[in-house]
Amino acid sequence: MKKYIVLCAGLCIALSFTSCKSSESAYKKAYEKAKAQETTLVQEAEPTTTVVAPVQTQVAPANTTTYDNGDNVNVRQESLSVLNGSGLQAFSVVVGSFGLKANAEGLVNQLRSQGYAAQLAYNSDRNLYRVIASTFGNKMDAVSSRDKLRAYYPDAWLLYNVK
Repeated sequence: MKKYIVLCAGLCIALSFTSCKSSESAYKKAYEKAKAQETTLVQEAEPTTTVVAPVQTQVAPANTTTYDNGDNVNVRQESLSVLNGSGLQAFSVVVGSFGLKANAEGLVNQLRSQGYAAQLAYNSDRNLYRVIASTFGNKMDAVSSRDKLRAYYPDAWLLYNVK
């Protein structure tokens, strides 16, 4: 008799666990329904949708001066000393800032392997190593280079070197 009760209790427990199991098909149907509604909404909104290009803004760190010379291109002004490279011209494109020199040197080597005349500079005021991908005598060439580099380094920015 005890065996019969234990067997029935075990069978009831097994059935209760299997009945609680969720059905994958129910989730799949709900997902497909939501996807269809989303597709319908996108198709309805397509003719009236206007694409707006995102505005990229950069926040200048404290203790740096940012200039907008009327051409809507911001330039930071810092005093740097070149540690590794041929020297900086008036405008440079900075693609990385590091607290550790080894990390900065790694990015410099990577840029050089890609064909850039990368340089390593040090900002003693902020205790940061700046990785400079390219340097130019005029601002427009620097802006063009920065825009190309932003495909791989989205936070690239312009630096005016205070001599």
